[in-house]
Amino acid sequence: MELATEKKMEKTVQLADRVNRISISPTMVVLQEAEKLKAQGIDVADFGPGEPDFPTPEHIKRAVVRALEENRTKYTPVAGITPLRQAICDWHAAQLGSAYQPSECVVNVGGKHAIFNAICSLINPGDEVIIGAPYWVSYPDMVKYAGGTPVFVETLANDAFILRASQVEAAATPNTKIVIANSPNNPTGSVIPPMEFARLQDFCNRHDIWLLSDECYSHFVYKDAKPFSAASIPGPKDRLIVAGSFSKTFAMTGLRLGYILAPKPLVDAIAKLQSQSTSNPTSIIQYAGLAAMRGSMDSVAAMQEEYARRREHILAGLRAIPGVTCTPPMGAFYVFPNVAAHFSPQMPDTTAVAKQLLEREHVAVTPGEAFGAPGYLRLSYATSMERIDEGLRRLARFFGKAA
Repeated sequence: MELATEKKMEKTVQLADRVNRISISPTMVVLQEAEKLKAQGIDVADFGPGEPDFPTPEHIKRAVVRALEENRTKYTPVAGITPLRQAICDWHAAQLGSAYQPSECVVNVGGKHAIFNAICSLINPGDEVIIGAPYWVSYPDMVKYAGGTPVFVETLANDAFILRASQVEAAATPNTKIVIANSPNNPTGSVIPPMEFARLQDFCNRHDIWLLSDECYSHFVYKDAKPFSAASIPGPKDRLIVAGSFSKTFAMTGLRLGYILAPKPLVDAIAKLQSQSTSNPTSIIQYAGLAAMRGSMDSVAAMQEEYARRREHILAGLRAIPGVTCTPPMGAFYVFPNVAAHFSPQMPDTTAVAKQLLEREHVAVTPGEAFGAPGYLRLSYATSMERIDEGLRRLARFFGKAA
């Protein structure tokens, strides 16, 4: 009787088309499977998480406690408290050469929420959004949720996975509404050179297309690359959206705080959408953001220096494995090796490779299919050098047997 009732309920639950169009984040699936093994006491070499392994800086944590003690637990303006919006504009100007006013800034519940709100505020059914591939896993599903169509432009490993303006121009149609540029890129670590970014912005301006610049990893760059924002490019900004996040730069992933810098009409639209969904970002976390914007950048420099050390180490380790190639990342904290040489009937794609890696060697990675890049694996080096070495040993053992 109980089983019959459950089956009847299953038949009557009809989900909205907008939900059926999207899937759960593949990176979350990897995290969940790894956590299951860890809960069994199994030692997992975890290259999955896309978050810093450093603690949130002390002055930011103290700001949360102080906000609680001062009873800053009430509703705030939907777009964020004015001091924080001003501080974001000031920080962005000082660090990245922009020139925004608080009326052109809206604070969101993380960088993902910022991008989601921007897409939902602009996209109508039939609109197209150009996305460079490999891409961050959430872009296509956000576009589909809003009723739009993702249009993928394949970037090339032998061109450092750089999204080129010429590629965007070739893919654009009269239905193109947004171009998403993610630099530094998740998953490849690619960094779009400033001159190429200027060409992208010029094309979008000339064709009345929005350029959404996802700058979540702006301060984690290597070699000759420097922190950069599309907002520093001379010229009109009336079709530019800058999405920023506190999560990576200040090791605040779980605190959930991000922002959009954009023309005031779009900022107002995002605030309107937010007013009917999340309302304001968590009040006490906004004061943590204020401390981050007004405080020292020493912790950011220390993280960047350590990531640079880990980057060199993991690149050398991967290149020592026969049949594995890897384009050096110029930003973020991921490597994106090509393991297609190890495909076999037993492992026909990187989803199968990732599954067997977790089962046989207890190594957690994210398959390239999640990023629109079959043949690749994403490994995060936001973990200790000791764990990187252990993971490399297991990878070498696995691919030695798979070869």
